[in-house]
Amino acid sequence: MDGGILGGIRVLDVASFIAAPAAGTVMADFGAEVIKVEPIGTGDPLRYSLRGPGYGQSPAHHEWFVDNRNKKGIAIDLKASEGRRVLYRLCETADVFITNMPQGPRGRLHIRYEDIAPLNERLIYASVSAYGEAGPEAARTGFDSTALWARSGMMDLIKPSPNSPPARSLPGMGDHPTAVSLFGGIMLALYRRLATGVGGHVSTSLMANGAWGNALSIQAVLSGGEVANRPAREDASSAVNNFYKSKDGRWFHLIMITGQERFPELAAALGRPAIVEDSRFATPVARDQNTKDLIGELDAAFALLTAAEVRSALNGAGFTFGETQPIAEVVHDEQYRASGAFRRNYDPSGGSDYVVDTPIFVKGEEKAEPHMAPALGQHTDEILRQAGFSEGEIEELRGQNAIG
Repeated sequence: MDGGILGGIRVLDVASFIAAPAAGTVMADFGAEVIKVEPIGTGDPLRYSLRGPGYGQSPAHHEWFVDNRNKKGIAIDLKASEGRRVLYRLCETADVFITNMPQGPRGRLHIRYEDIAPLNERLIYASVSAYGEAGPEAARTGFDSTALWARSGMMDLIKPSPNSPPARSLPGMGDHPTAVSLFGGIMLALYRRLATGVGGHVSTSLMANGAWGNALSIQAVLSGGEVANRPAREDASSAVNNFYKSKDGRWFHLIMITGQERFPELAAALGRPAIVEDSRFATPVARDQNTKDLIGELDAAFALLTAAEVRSALNGAGFTFGETQPIAEVVHDEQYRASGAFRRNYDPSGGSDYVVDTPIFVKGEEKAEPHMAPALGQHTDEILRQAGFSEGEIEELRGQNAIG
């Protein structure tokens, strides 16, 4: 890679965890210089906080690698005026300032938009919040599980049945799409800057991304309608948009939203051509009236086939379906590699031969080769020298514990 689309763009990542830093990772993939700004001593909590049941465990520091690769690292004490002076000086030559600090800490550390904007009129201030930059809850803290997944109604609606407990989200499940939203906002601001010469403030929130993710359901209620909880699988409203288990225990999601005239082909592909002669299933109306019986017939059909046989039958006949892959199989799925969703990694400190790639691809543009995310303060001196600090100034700042 030689420069990349974003070569020459400098980004200050003054953020933690995933939603905001991952936007910087997308920019780094396309050639931007991204500087990870962390507190002295503790660093970004993502370095140590994702532990315990429900979180992926590995010998490598996988979460740090996937969300902060290809960045430089500097450690600064932003609680000290000397540390803020360092950050402000970096802002003078930066193009983008990314943060997801809540409004309270932003104010206490003097890194609000109104604090940063006067330092550099071309600077784009990009913020992620839990519940938005305005309103009575603007200062509230939150994670994607609370502000995106739970608040949007998805946690309630996606339950397998009405009486099931709420469905928990997975780590980063809402953060990564939110990061792409922030990336989009940053790119719009950079494009606008070409015409105006000035930066500005762009923002997104976990709650807004949750609403966008659940927009079809929310808009139904906004329009005077309602959204019922999904029934149990056995009581589904459509037999041809439902889940079925193969002989060897693999679940498949059959989804035939259109093309009802192809039902005889589906029955034949599953080895049950005779059911189309049953008056209960002979027409779309009849099938809708006898959904529960048809679910039973399709249950029986799937139960006679292995997962490989189901896959072959449905693919061969050109039907749309999904397969519930265990996570241990996802990593061996060739389509992820062939499509670029998994990217080859040659940095042994990354801990794996492949890394989950950022989900944006530009034909003819090669992304930066993955390199391990920085150690805490790994590039502090290098970054300060590039910013014009003398060796004496750097030594003095370190003596004041303003940098690490």
